[in-house]
Amino acid sequence: MQRRLSLVAHHGLGRLAAREHAWLQRLNGVRLPGWEVGLLRLASRLGNGVFWYALMLALLAWQGSEALPVVLRMVATGLVGTFVYKWLKGATERPRPYQACPSICCLTAPLDRFSFPSGHTLHAVVFSVVATAYYPALGWLLWPFTALVALSRLVLGLHYMSDVLVGAVLGGAIAAISLTL
Repeated sequence: MQRRLSLVAHHGLGRLAAREHAWLQRLNGVRLPGWEVGLLRLASRLGNGVFWYALMLALLAWQGSEALPVVLRMVATGLVGTFVYKWLKGATERPRPYQACPSICCLTAPLDRFSFPSGHTLHAVVFSVVATAYYPALGWLLWPFTALVALSRLVLGLHYMSDVLVGAVLGGAIAAISLTL
């Protein structure tokens, strides 16, 4: 663990982490109305998989066997995303913001121990890219939900901005590679 931290400091990422802490403290310290925090908690919980599984089932119910290739691609990219983010979390062992900075409040229970990258954001982007590649009309629903999931990770004190951005980039890359195969 000490070696990982010294590598981060050596490459100048220590200054980035300090900036992210300061920015996240301001964002986390904003007193949102209860309904907004509730909405972000709901987006976070639905982003655990419930929303995406319901989407896949709805596509199968709506389109029947025509939706099977889309759903199978979503399942496959979701599994690849899970492997990638779990490997990165284990390799980096970056503590969550509320663990590293006591002034940042954790407003909901995390699913796992480490922060980098955001698996919720990765999966939201993967599933949204794949689904809207086949069904562009779903974009009005999927992309705002994806943005809410990403925002929830920050406001709820679970991730840094870099965790969310890297999760989005990885999700986009996994989906793009999948769509070219």
